[in-house]
Amino acid sequence: MTYMVEVEGYQGTIARLLQQIQGHERDILDVPLAPIVEVFVATLLEHREILSLDQISEFLLIAAVLIEMKSTKLLPGPDEVDADEELVGLEARDLLLARLLECRAYAGAADAFVLLSELALRSVPRESGLEEDFVLLAPDLLVGVTADKVAEAFKRTLIVPEQPRVDLSHVTIDVVTVAATVVELATQLPTQGKTSFRSMVDGLTTRLEIIVRFLAVLELCKLGRVTLGQGVNFGDLEIEWIGTDDDGSLIITAEGVIDSYEG
Repeated sequence: MTYMVEVEGYQGTIARLLQQIQGHERDILDVPLAPIVEVFVATLLEHREILSLDQISEFLLIAAVLIEMKSTKLLPGPDEVDADEELVGLEARDLLLARLLECRAYAGAADAFVLLSELALRSVPRESGLEEDFVLLAPDLLVGVTADKVAEAFKRTLIVPEQPRVDLSHVTIDVVTVAATVVELATQLPTQGKTSFRSMVDGLTTRLEIIVRFLAVLELCKLGRVTLGQGVNFGDLEIEWIGTDDDGSLIITAEGVIDSYEG
């Protein structure tokens, strides 16, 4: 049974909520996700026994998809977004669902083996040997066993099996960092005057690059190097450089980007 959620204007399963959003029956921006997560966490802490592992796994998966969809809507981007691009993360969701079903199949097989083991415990082995009349008819268990075969079997036990390797071909390698982008923007922005975040990310091809650039702008704002403004809700984010050369230079450290003041 899937996890039930209740928010303003909706009461039902979280899976059905995701289907409505995917079918454009409900706007993701009108769905408050924080109350859903808070109720789930409270239920998990106080009444853990009423939630199964399948329900917890399904909730975490669907909640992650909803958060990604909402964050995508909130980030600056084109006014018109293709439906396929809007649901770009659903392939990963389908892959996780397939793995969940695969894990269920393995769990079912494990239960079957446990049942067979329990049935085997009801069997009683024969403890007495063969009767005297059949001793001479018993097969020789060492027929065909030679010293060479024993040596070969021993050599096979010495072979170290190859360790399984996890396929990481699907993992995205971060080729851009916030620290490096901060230094890049600190070089470019003083010569551009007032600009917008939309023009700053124009030409970028991946979502990761846009997110890193946005975090770099926030870092510069925290350091007091730029000012941010937005005329209307969800309007263009305006950026203006206010730092000067004698404010100090930017230094990249293991913790991030800091100011180095002289004197």
